[in-house]
Formats: sequence, C-alpha cells, structure tokens
Amino acid sequence: MESFRTEIENPVVQKEIIDLEKKIHLFRGGKIDDERFRSLRLARGIYGQRQEGVQMIRIKLPYGKVTSEQLIRITKVSDEYSTGRLHITTRQDIQIHYVSLDRTPELWANLAKDDVTLREACGNTVRNITGSELAGVDVNEPFDVSPYAHGLFQYLLRNPICQEMGRKFKISFSSSDEDTALSYLHDLGFIPKIVNGERGFKIMFGGGLGSQPAHAELLSEFVPANQIIPTAEGIIRIFDRYGERAKRMKARMKFLIKEMGRDVFLDLVEKEKKAIAFETYEIDTTAFDGPIPEPLLEVPQVTIEDTEAYEAWKKSNVIAQKQAGYYAIGIKVLLGDFYTDKARLLADLIKNYAANELRFSLRQNIVIRHVKEENLPFFYQELAKLNFVHLGYNSTADITACPGTDTCNLGIASSTGIAEELEKVLSAEYPQYLNNREIEIKISGCMNACGQHNMSAIGFQGMSINSGKLVAPALQVLLGGGRLGNGAGRFADKVIKIPSRRGPDALRTILNDFNANANGQKFLNYYDEKGEKYFYEILKPLSDVTNLTEADFVDWGNADNYVKAVGVGECAGVVIDLVATLLLEAKDKLTFAQESFDENKWSDAIYHAYAGFVNGAKALLLSENEKTNNHAGIVDLFDTVFIAAGKIELATSFRELVYQINAIQPSEAFAKQYIQEGIAFFDTIEKYRAQELENA
Repeated sequence: MESFRTEIENPVVQKEIIDLEKKIHLFRGGKIDDERFRSLRLARGIYGQRQEGVQMIRIKLPYGKVTSEQLIRITKVSDEYSTGRLHITTRQDIQIHYVSLDRTPELWANLAKDDVTLREACGNTVRNITGSELAGVDVNEPFDVSPYAHGLFQYLLRNPICQEMGRKFKISFSSSDEDTALSYLHDLGFIPKIVNGERGFKIMFGGGLGSQPAHAELLSEFVPANQIIPTAEGIIRIFDRYGERAKRMKARMKFLIKEMGRDVFLDLVEKEKKAIAFETYEIDTTAFDGPIPEPLLEVPQVTIEDTEAYEAWKKSNVIAQKQAGYYAIGIKVLLGDFYTDKARLLADLIKNYAANELRFSLRQNIVIRHVKEENLPFFYQELAKLNFVHLGYNSTADITACPGTDTCNLGIASSTGIAEELEKVLSAEYPQYLNNREIEIKISGCMNACGQHNMSAIGFQGMSINSGKLVAPALQVLLGGGRLGNGAGRFADKVIKIPSRRGPDALRTILNDFNANANGQKFLNYYDEKGEKYFYEILKPLSDVTNLTEADFVDWGNADNYVKAVGVGECAGVVIDLVATLLLEAKDKLTFAQESFDENKWSDAIYHAYAGFVNGAKALLLSENEKTNNHAGIVDLFDTVFIAAGKIELATSFRELVYQINAIQPSEAFAKQYIQEGIAFFDTIEKYRAQELENA
C-alpha cells in the first residue's frame, strides 16, 4: 500500500487517499456506522451497485475533456480493478463497475498520476460540471466556455461550501444559444454572451429533472465572466444553509426556491456577499487560447474504396469547426459502453494524429477534435477498424439510456435492453432517421431521470405493471419534451404505460403516424397540434394487459421472468442522525478549519468552522430528540432549546455567534477568532453532553 501512496505528487490527494484507507479499515472493524461511511465514500465517487459486495466507481471528467494520457490511465485502472468496460454517463463522467471497496484507495491513487479524480463525483456535492462537447470549436459560439467551466470546477473542488449539502448540485456550460448543455434543467446553467465587447453569461438557476421536473428560472441576462464564481458561491452557500436535509425527495434547490420564492432566495444570496472572499474572480483562459498543435506523426495518405460509405459518414458524423480547415468527428457509442482495447487505440490515434484531446458528450458519445480536412480519410479508415463509424451521431437513432437494472439499485425495468432493441428498429426500418437531429429518444430505468427521459421528444421510463396475477416490466411513454434554446425548454407529457415488450411497437406507432400525417411539420409542433389525448388513443391498444404472453414477463436483455427489486438508492447519500458521529464530525471540521488557516485560506477556514458549529449544535439537538430539516433551522432551534432555556450559556445568542460568517468579511483576524470561538463552543457542548450521559 505504501508504494502507491508515495507515487502521488499532490500532497492533498495523498492525504485524502490515506484518509479513505483509514475510514475503510474503521468501517470494516465496525468503528464507523454504515450510513456515515456511505456518505463519505459517495463524496469520493464510490457508489454501491445492485450487485452485493462490489462498487461502481465514477471518474469525474469536467466538461468531458480527456487527453490520451488520461484515457490510457483510465483503461489501466479498468483492466486492473474492474472488467475492462467503460461507461460514458449523461454527465460526461466515466463509470467502471464491479470494483472491490478495499481496492478503491489504490485505484484512486493510480488515477491521480494523470490528474484524474473521484472527488465529489457522487453524493451531496457539486457534481461533474458539464459542457457542450463542441465548446471551443462550435461555429456558433461567441467564445470558448471551456476555461470558465474548468475554472469553476477547480474553485469548487474540495471547497468546504459544497461537501455535505442536503442534496446534489448540478452545473452546466453551453457553448452557444443552442444551449446544448441544457441550462434549463440545471441548478446553475451558463450560456455565453458578449455585451459591449465584454464576455459574460446568461445564468439560469433552480432547474432539475427527477420525478418532478422544474424549468430553471432566469437569474440574470448577463453576468460578467469575472463575477460567475462569486455568484455561484453565494447561491451554493444559501442552498447549503437553507436546503432541506430531512426529506430527500424535497431536497434539491428547485424545491427551496419554490418554497421561499425567487426574490427571497436571491435577497439571501445578496446578503451573503460579505462572506465571500472575492467580489470578482478572474479566470485564466491562457491554457485554452493557443494555436491548435500539429500532429506528432505525419498522417498517412489513404485511398477510400467505398466512397459512398465514406461520404455518408462525413454527412452523419463529421462537424466543421470554427477553425477553418479543421473538423470534429462524432463517434456514436451504443449505450455509452466501450472497452479498454478500443480506448487504448483511440488514445494513440488522437495523440499521434490529432491534438491529443477528445470529449465525452452528454449523449454518451465521443468527439475527436482538431482533425485537418485532408486527414479525414485516414481517420475514417482507422475508426472503421475499431467499429467506430456507425452512422447517426446525435440523431434520432442515437438513443440515450441510463444503466437501469443492469447495475443500479434504483432500476425498476431495463433501460439498456430496450434501448438496444429500439436502435435496431430504427436502423432496419427507419434509416431516414439516421440524420434526423430534431427527435431525441431517451430512456431511464426509473423516475430519477438519469437518462433524461422526461425532457426528450420521445421518452421511456422503466416501471412495472400488474396483470392481475403477475407483475410485468413496463414503460411509461412520454412525448413532447425538448430543448428550445437560450435557456428555454419543455418537459414531456406522460402519455401512457405499456408492457416493456411492446416498446418497439410504440415507437413504430409514433413514427408511422408522424411520417403519414405531419406534412413537413417539426415533431414538437405536430405533437402540440394533435395533443396528448390523440397519442394516448393511438397507443392505447398496446396498454392492454389482458392479453399478455409469456414473453411479456421477461424484460429486455434478460432470460428469467421479471422480478421487481428496488434497492436503497445512493444518488445523493443519506442524512446521518447519530449524536456521537456528529460530534466527531464537528471536531473534524474544526481541525480542517485550522489546517486551512495554516495555509492562509481564510474563507475556507471560516466555512469549516461554520460547519463545526452546525454539526455540534445538531448533535445536541438530536440528543434531546429535536429535529430540524436545514442548517438555518438548527441555528434557530439551538437558541430556543438550549440558550433561552438556560441549559447552556454563551456570551451571545447562538444565531449571532454563527452568523458572523456573513456579517464580517473573510480575513486572517476573523478566521482566527471564529475558529477559537468554534473550539470554545465545542468544548461547551462536549461537557454538556458528557454531563447528560452521566446523569442518564
């Protein structure tokens, strides 16, 4: 174990990995509660699978960017610790499955050698920041958003303001008004704008999918680029303080904004400004501003024999860049799954003959960038050897699907199995849709919408259906969702529920009707004209459960009869209500505060101390069987239960003590004072708790 630790150059990462090792050892020895350990490992990208005893590892790749060296590193890790399969997610991460928990520190250490992280890939954190896969090469973009996405990622990684929130928090950066990164369904969505020659962003906030999708609200039509980090920090701080923590299904920021109202929420953000270390924060873009590097090797000249297939590929999968003479190549990846043998060859290809960069896309595909026009035949030849020239990149025939019941605890019905079947139907019966980019098909295995089914033109959600005696796998058919651009979008209507085996016939019914009757209209316009009831009626025969056959009770991709089995979801961790654990956490936070102080990080030190106050207060409230659902409630209730009642004496109210955080600007003097006050408060409550236990 010691050997892999010493190879890590970054001392912060080394410390984290050693800490993970220790925590696993304590967990194995029964010293850490299972629920608390779950929260800890999720924040480090380690997620429980449907299969017992193994973990899914989520590798965080901001805005989907990866170099050949990083891709090779990921393949080595997958081969050694997993099965050699790489899964691209709808948040541009890579997931590998069937990993032993005990090997995760070593796995992480190996990834760190090429600056790849697991931090905050899962759990109640800021998740992977996504971006348009064409950012930097998009012909419609006002400027490259990549450095701004990267700057915000770096600022928030390990930042104490977003480590243990009530729920996950998602951020996206679109490259243009086309809004291909879907700002309208994110907690924070950024769309680039130039106003009077100044770079900035239109910002949407408070959006989300899940079982209750909510369209994001407009925060501002224009925020200068040097203010996006303070703006994001203010919003995250208020979400952390006031966000729901007891009722998981109501804990996303969209519910908080709905509850308190947009104006009240933003007023709290405004009042938080004093607590933020920077009024403006300049993001360095120089690493993204240089010329496109020349290929390392001379690209061989090749002769294409099947010119018809080559031209069809160029039309379907090749995209002109804003840089004259250069092209991006889209690789359609079925279900987002590919294997390490092909990944290694792809890494060599981009390193030697392109610009050593590719991006994973929101639709679970791969984009190679910066290929010269004269080199396209060579790339076609090489990609064909890897079976990477399937037509239909980003088309109707390019279906998005979450892992569903393959590996996810929450999966109700197979999403990958039906997705594969629908792609076969489209390829064989509807080849005209290989170049249709208007109709998107997305599939999720449950209501949580990891496959984004409820924002697509045609969506399917995994469910179950009762035939009277047996339960069969089913699909909810949704229609009418889509991206409208510039921060606007629409969510799909739930039209009808059908047995899963009839999914292909449902698709045929929808497309046949559209082909016959739309008269050139776009799909969403046609749907609006006909209405939800019309589509319900044409699909209704498929919903009949009185005539189910034996095959209807076997889900796609399975051999055995369907059994509905839903485990405990880990999409955002859990709330830990153990007094002793919370007191330990409070002490840990104060230790982190002192460490940040020693590194001259005043703002971080103050926030760690704030978390120490809140965790300590929560511990004592729980010891009195008092519960609250957010940080602000903890602060107020502590004053009522302990200070006003005379059980604990402080020099001021607890509220005044804690909320110095947004009344005094970060400084060395205040950080030192606040930490000392935090330590004194902890001593007070620890003595109170010890006395209570003695008297019990």
